[in-house]
Amino acid sequence: MKKTLVLALCLVMAICAMFAGCDNTTDPAVTDGNATAGNATEGNVVDNVVESTLKFGSAVYVSNLAVTDATEDKDGSGKIDITVAAVTVDAEGKIVACALDTASNTVNFTFDGKAVANEEFKTKYELGNDYNMVAYGGAVKEWFEQADAFESVVAGKTLDEVKALVAEGNKGNDEVVAAGCTIMINEFVAAIEKAYNAAAESDVTAADTLKVTAATEQTCTDATEDKDGSNKVSTTVFAAAVDAEGKVVAAASDCVEISFTFDMAGVATLDTTKEVLSKKEQGSDYGMVAYGGAEKEWFEQAAAFDAACIGKTAAEIAGFVAEDGKGVADIQAAGCTIYVTGFVMAASKI
Repeated sequence: MKKTLVLALCLVMAICAMFAGCDNTTDPAVTDGNATAGNATEGNVVDNVVESTLKFGSAVYVSNLAVTDATEDKDGSGKIDITVAAVTVDAEGKIVACALDTASNTVNFTFDGKAVANEEFKTKYELGNDYNMVAYGGAVKEWFEQADAFESVVAGKTLDEVKALVAEGNKGNDEVVAAGCTIMINEFVAAIEKAYNAAAESDVTAADTLKVTAATEQTCTDATEDKDGSNKVSTTVFAAAVDAEGKVVAAASDCVEISFTFDMAGVATLDTTKEVLSKKEQGSDYGMVAYGGAEKEWFEQAAAFDAACIGKTAAEIAGFVAEDGKGVADIQAAGCTIYVTGFVMAASKI
């Protein structure tokens, strides 16, 4: 009888020990707050959540192309606005985030046919308060603040909803104005539409930050009896999604190049009625393969540069250019054998 009682007690104790071993509170991954498979934090087990990836797209929109002839009292000029947009789009077709900037470039030439070199080129966003909409235009907010306000309105909207934001006079509707954007928005919307339509699958998530930059290079040639002068501006844009560590998750480069030509009398000779396409938009028609003997077209070489930027910081991208203006060995091996100064100038600003 005693043996039976002892055996029964032992059995009960064994069963209790077995269930005690299944208690989550004894799991070291929980008690130390550093669970891996269970992703526990501070003693609470939570499901491992994988953040959804988004489509990423960017584009440029060219507008306000204009020229004026030089006079004895005033230099002639050439002007072009290049608006760059980047967007991320979710599975429902809604824009998660948007980034905008505009390179508004003006160059000059003299009455006797000489090109005038600019000291520097800055985008409207880079100019910040020096854009002087508040000081001299009577605006309540500066351009960069109004661009930020418009970006906040765009977030969460479909493309059709964004297009519907444009009201009379190309300004925004009541929602846009109430958000703090009182400038004309038609060029923003046009750039966003192109970026939206170009959006493709990527590794970007909502946690990443969108950035757009632009860098302009200038080449000046005076007019002669045999040939028009030229004040050429090449504006390279770079759009990127950047993670919390400042590393590029997705990237897209493009370039808009235009030569403002003029004769020895300072008369502008550029036909401003012709459509201006970016180098990426020109595709194979850019002619690097057909006429330049290159192995890859410009848009393909730009894509190779963009791919090399993935996982890199701005400081690392700044080191992509060699002394001759072309890419370092790794960049050329990746398939980008053209001059990369413009690419690097723009991309290293992120």
